[in-house]
Amino acid sequence: MALRAGRGGTGRGTLFERESELAAVDEALGELTGIPHGSDPPERPHGALLAVAAPAGLGKTTLLAEVRKRAAARGCTVLYARGGDQEQGVAFHVARQLIQPRLAALPEPELRARLGSWYAIVGPALGLCAASDGAPPDPQGLRDGLDWVLTHLAVRSAPMVLVLDDAHWADPESLGWLAAFAPRAEELPLLMVVAYRPEELPEHGEALRGLPGRSGQRPLGLEPLSAPAVARLVREALGAHADDAFCRECWAVTAGNPFEAVELTAKVHDRGLAPTESGAHLLRDLAAAVKGSGLIARLERLGPATVRFAWACAVLGTEISPELAAGVAGLGAEEAADAADRLRTARILTGEVTAAGTLEFVHPLIATAVYRAIPGGVRVALHGQAAWTVLNAGLGPAAAARHLLETHPDGDGWVVKELRAAARETIRAGAPDAARRYLARALREPPPFEDRAAVLYELGSASLLTEPATTVNHLRAALEETVTDPALRHGIVYRLSQVLAHSDRLAEASEILAREIRTTDDARVRLRMQAEQFMWDAFRADEPDSPARSRRLARLADRLPGRDLTERYIIGLRTWDATLRGEPVDVVLRHAERALEGGLCWAADEDRGFEVPVLVAMAFMYADRPGRTEELFVDGIADFERAGWHGAHLSFAYTLLAYVRHRRGRLAEAEDFVRAGLRLARRVGPGTPAHWYASGTLIEVLLARGRVAEAEEAARTHGFGPPFPAAVVFPDAQTVYGELLLALGRTKEAAAELGAAGRRLDPRGMRNPGWCPWQLHLARAEAHDAPDRALALAHDAVERARHFGAPSAIGQALRAAADVSPRSERAKLLEESVAHLERSPAGYELACSLVALGAEARRGGRAEDAADHLYRGLETAADCGADGLVERARDELAAAGLRPRPLRGAATDALTTRERAAAACAVRGLHPAEAAAELHLTEPDVVRLLSAVYRKVGTDQAGLAAALHT
Repeated sequence: MALRAGRGGTGRGTLFERESELAAVDEALGELTGIPHGSDPPERPHGALLAVAAPAGLGKTTLLAEVRKRAAARGCTVLYARGGDQEQGVAFHVARQLIQPRLAALPEPELRARLGSWYAIVGPALGLCAASDGAPPDPQGLRDGLDWVLTHLAVRSAPMVLVLDDAHWADPESLGWLAAFAPRAEELPLLMVVAYRPEELPEHGEALRGLPGRSGQRPLGLEPLSAPAVARLVREALGAHADDAFCRECWAVTAGNPFEAVELTAKVHDRGLAPTESGAHLLRDLAAAVKGSGLIARLERLGPATVRFAWACAVLGTEISPELAAGVAGLGAEEAADAADRLRTARILTGEVTAAGTLEFVHPLIATAVYRAIPGGVRVALHGQAAWTVLNAGLGPAAAARHLLETHPDGDGWVVKELRAAARETIRAGAPDAARRYLARALREPPPFEDRAAVLYELGSASLLTEPATTVNHLRAALEETVTDPALRHGIVYRLSQVLAHSDRLAEASEILAREIRTTDDARVRLRMQAEQFMWDAFRADEPDSPARSRRLARLADRLPGRDLTERYIIGLRTWDATLRGEPVDVVLRHAERALEGGLCWAADEDRGFEVPVLVAMAFMYADRPGRTEELFVDGIADFERAGWHGAHLSFAYTLLAYVRHRRGRLAEAEDFVRAGLRLARRVGPGTPAHWYASGTLIEVLLARGRVAEAEEAARTHGFGPPFPAAVVFPDAQTVYGELLLALGRTKEAAAELGAAGRRLDPRGMRNPGWCPWQLHLARAEAHDAPDRALALAHDAVERARHFGAPSAIGQALRAAADVSPRSERAKLLEESVAHLERSPAGYELACSLVALGAEARRGGRAEDAADHLYRGLETAADCGADGLVERARDELAAAGLRPRPLRGAATDALTTRERAAAACAVRGLHPAEAAAELHLTEPDVVRLLSAVYRKVGTDQAGLAAALHT
């Protein structure tokens, strides 16, 4: 393929030997517009992906120019961007080229309305607005926002064609986003066309190699032109009289490279050389002047001022401002305009030297050759001058930073200041990797002694999410510096403890805080550090004296009024500690409400994390108020969404919301939520706390649904098994693993794991079976080989559950006790279990106890009672989505000689008229017998109505009035 005038030339153009590539383009455009075959009836339009992979000079840009031309002719909206060799380190450079022209002209109110909640997240990255205060978005949240913006544009401006040239030079942030987005093109009215040099792809661009050329095919490759094609090109440019020998020599000296062939014909034309065999011997020297040393020699003949201007342009990269280039070159306006004219005439530059115009190199090969020809010392100086120039032009520190990266360290405080400012700007825009590059360079400058700790702190903060080990090193180094600013030192300590904790190094996190607490004079700072230490100790599996920590926490929390966030965090931690220890549920709820009185924003401060608000919300669930938990999670997820936190934060939120749904017996919804959480956890990485939480919850849900083999496969796929994390997770990973082994019939292995879980948790005072039911599962695992020990375990669990007081915990423990008790005692225990669970929101646990009670009644010959309990258990299990339990109930009915009734339609959250009436009676404090008399129902009918109310509303009897009011 070739175009008569190359990238920036003029004259008519013809494509050669690219028929198959153009056919693929036309086919894709036809499918995009719904008119695949000219005037055929329109079909349903759909998008596609075209990737073009070829070495330099083979015509990728010319092909993409033809794509843009044909797309515009079909009425398509065209987005265009081009990677730049000098701009690879500028975060979102390509994304801005693509999207900014479509949105930048909108008035701010309209832009806010167009972007909605994504305005503050994607606006700074796209250069549409300044970053707001508050925590910056995480990279995944920003990618999700860019996905939304591009999807919105594609639908609003359909059909749309996105063209990215020189993708191998795209910045990592843009390239990673587009590579992940590309598979979605087929679902949208969007054709994505990407061109790159395969041999120059950087490591962060490897994802491009997997992009198909067309509907799953390999990328389109471009071959050098054949001798006949070069002959046609030469004759089109120079005239039909060009003879065969001349044309063949043109092909030989260019090796069929379209760019070199076009440039060679231009040189022949400019020299007035006759295209005949007699002049063919001159072609090799002319071809040498097109690139490499020949090009540089030609440039040098244009004069020193022109050379300096060309060097300045090469340093600035793409979309070159003539005014900036003049400033970098140290030329006046008239001298710069003359230099630009000479460079255009020499086919080195193209573009207009006007206030609104921009210059470009005719081809990236020329830009690269010019840049590499700049003497090393001069190149460094030009980058330094470029940094000054772009700052003086008001383009900001981030625009100057890429030039400062190319300068030599020289102990210049100004360089450090600008690089730190660029890092702040970049990290606020959601590009921590770019910020790290700037801060690492600032550290090498080096900074003034008094600023070194601050630079290390900022560098560590920028690495927080993606490189925890590196972050620890930077922050430890910062602490070793002489830090005169107390606020800076405190910030370093908070960040260091946070990253250590998130790296499963909780003991070190606690020790760092303990040392600092001893040396801190400020009482409020000391209280904040105590709160942080209490939190990380609560998650430590190896804490040496948990009961002592619990006592200290209780004494402190009980005397704090909750006047600020630190005090409320401590009260929130007291709430969680009471939950783990199994203190009475009234104590848990009292502290939870105290913690919430002044608010616990989940995304208010990235230094504080979101752990305490999550723990307070989960305490409500364990206290049989899951409806309240879900309300708090809805608000928390909204906080995460507004902040653009779509990585580990959102993974935790979806996973724990799934766990709440599991506890309520909404197993299908729980599975949907946990799979969403697991997808997000995989983005964060394997072995992280988010991954442990998500995989453990998924296994719990699958076991509850009766899909044991699938749960086993999930454990294998996600590496869920020993060794378990040092941090406390919930559901407890070792207990879940033991439950899985028990379901698989591997009782001895299950008993070993569950016994180990108990030996780990009990000494720490974590005795609440409602939080971790290791005793219940261990009792079942040991029932055959050690029945007395199993019974003792179950009875102890019942006593612990009664002390806690949540009906769901008591009911679940009573059923486990029935499972391992003598047959004569089982019915009574199961009846009590059902009675407690009927007063709780735990639908799945109620279904289990009803089916167990029905089975026990059948074995005892009480057919009527068996039928009643089994039918109720069957319907409740079906409502929960517990397919395995449904089959068990049906088997029991069949064994009793009873037919299963047709199942009702899926249950809804809406209360029926009778349920509302029963709930109103309960709120008034009426006993079920009194309510039955008032409603003209039987007492069992009222009990069942109220049980449905508790499950639907998500509360127990004590919380019903508040839940109904909400």
